[in-house]
Amino acid sequence: MGISLYTSRVVLSELGISDFGVYNVVGGVVMLFSSLNTTMATAVQRFMNFEMGKNNFNRLHDVFNTSVIIHFFIAGIVFLLLESVGVWFLNTQMNINPEKLEAANWVLQFSIFTFMVTIVSVPYNAAIIANEKMQAFAMISIIDVLLKLLIAFSLAWISFDKLKVYAVLMFLVAVLLRLIYGIYARRNFNECRFIWKWDRGLFRQMMSFAGWNLIGVSSTMIRTQGTNIVLNLFFSTVVNAAMGIANQVKQTVDNFTNNFLTAIAPQITKSYAAKDYDYLMKLIFRGSKYSFYLLLLITLPILVETEFLMGIWLKEVPEYTVIFVRLVLIISIIESLSKTLIQTMFATGDIKRYQIIVGSVTLLNLPLSILFLYLGFSPEITLTIGIAIALFALFVRLKMLKTMIKLNMRKYLMKVVLVVLLVSILSVTIPVLISFMMNQGIVRFLITGFSSIFFVAVTVFLIGLSAGEKEFVSIKIKELKSKIIK
Repeated sequence: MGISLYTSRVVLSELGISDFGVYNVVGGVVMLFSSLNTTMATAVQRFMNFEMGKNNFNRLHDVFNTSVIIHFFIAGIVFLLLESVGVWFLNTQMNINPEKLEAANWVLQFSIFTFMVTIVSVPYNAAIIANEKMQAFAMISIIDVLLKLLIAFSLAWISFDKLKVYAVLMFLVAVLLRLIYGIYARRNFNECRFIWKWDRGLFRQMMSFAGWNLIGVSSTMIRTQGTNIVLNLFFSTVVNAAMGIANQVKQTVDNFTNNFLTAIAPQITKSYAAKDYDYLMKLIFRGSKYSFYLLLLITLPILVETEFLMGIWLKEVPEYTVIFVRLVLIISIIESLSKTLIQTMFATGDIKRYQIIVGSVTLLNLPLSILFLYLGFSPEITLTIGIAIALFALFVRLKMLKTMIKLNMRKYLMKVVLVVLLVSILSVTIPVLISFMMNQGIVRFLITGFSSIFFVAVTVFLIGLSAGEKEFVSIKIKELKSKIIK
């Protein structure tokens, strides 16, 4: 996470605000690749873990083969759409300096190539997650961010069009990661050796799941990238640069909680397949709370000291960056509660109705943003709308799971939502008061940062955990102390 944030700083510095804005509005879909990869891998992983939960290991190879065929099919459809509609929209509708149009087309083309490579990598990523090889998953993720940091530094040595070079190098990283995932999966999992085997029934089942899942993923991408395009139509690429920075912060923070949830996702699917509903409910409630607490611990110091941190992180801070960053982090915190709910929905396999309803709710962000911007509101209204929609989507997911798996909605609201809200209020109060009482600077940052982490930790332990969870944490702390003493 730290490397990713520093990489953004270097890239902004080397490309400049205008080119950085062009890259984010044209190739901004690249920023969403990691979340797309995780979401689509979760879909394939669901089928793998479902068979594992039923101890039907002979079926795993069929699931992998079918998923490879499906994702090549999806990659082809996406390629045709982006090469037709995408190219037309870029060259006829977008607000880009004519001198940068050629570079923008380079960015679009290599973003499309990167997108396709990412999609065909999904089955291999899913196999690693399904088999719970989290060490490998972590190491490959570290290689990914280190390569992107290397690219950022290399821009300083390039004398010709840096925007074009950056797009090409990002594509090459995607290809290399695809090879690493593929080699590791084939060497370690017997089911990951592709052969052409047509299972019509499984293909229809997985294609239906993947298709509806793609609609859900696309609604999120359209919301994010569509909002960026709308801002470009109403404002300049400087606003796109600010939104690009905010989205990179959000994506980096989201990846932190996504990786945490990736570790428990196989257990959710396996417990559902085994009909162990008591354990499933524990995973839902604890997963929601713990992901929220982790995100609050990380983001509270950033929320309190956004302006100071942006000044240190970026050599030149584009207008609207500070407010954009704060608003997207609030959206991330709210959405963290929904992630275990989404995974549970995937575990059931019945996602058609879910994707239609929640996807439609998510897409509301775009027309509402256009309406309010047309009425003269400032750019941050797009993210304020996003906060309202994130809250509404959480409520919709709870209502749907209440029907599907008899989730006790009232209990969830009392044991999760009310508890995390109380923890947030108590954690935020003192750091915010300190920030108002002191002048901005390194001393205030250290004090507010320390107090933020301290009060989150204390309030989570005292209020945010059940008696059993407190006992578990206490035992682990004692074990850690004994190891340190030895």
